[in-house]
Amino acid sequence: MAIDVKTITQLRELTGAGFVDCQQALAESGGELSKATEILRKKGAIKAAKKTSERTAGEGLVESYIHSNGKVGVLIEVRCETDFVARNESFKALAHDLAMQVAGANPLYVKQEEVPAAVIAKEKEVYAEQLKNEGKPAAMWPKIIEGKIKKYYQENCLMQQSFIKDDSLTIASLVEQRIFQLGEKIEVTKFVRYQI
Repeated sequence: MAIDVKTITQLRELTGAGFVDCQQALAESGGELSKATEILRKKGAIKAAKKTSERTAGEGLVESYIHSNGKVGVLIEVRCETDFVARNESFKALAHDLAMQVAGANPLYVKQEEVPAAVIAKEKEVYAEQLKNEGKPAAMWPKIIEGKIKKYYQENCLMQQSFIKDDSLTIASLVEQRIFQLGEKIEVTKFVRYQI
């Protein structure tokens, strides 16, 4: 079955996959877009996982967001591998959503690994004092403190926060979805949030 270029281009725009991959998926699916998309998703998940660990994100964009009241502003750097993806509307929408997330949720760090050990030590100290004052048995403290530290990460690390538009997703899973969709590494490298 001959697959026309228009259909291949349409699938490519939907998935961000390469021309040849789209052509092969359409041939395999008998020209059916939904089946071809599913085939690419299955192949793309493997490719995205490999690409994420092997490649560097040398392209991207800096997205700005000013909240409607004019008192909160955000600049966020989101990187990808190619300028093709950096110009993609889906990638731009992700960057905008991430900037809105930073404006609304006010994280302090991009990811858990950026939180200084001294900050975690201080938090543990505060939690231990709270538990002592509440009269909780000392044997329970480590488990409770561990849970509180996990919650601290969820509140203060962008990648672990719940997405403000859909709280069933974390920011990390939102980014993973976009990696899967676009087929290349995407990473949030830094952000700055200003507030008056």
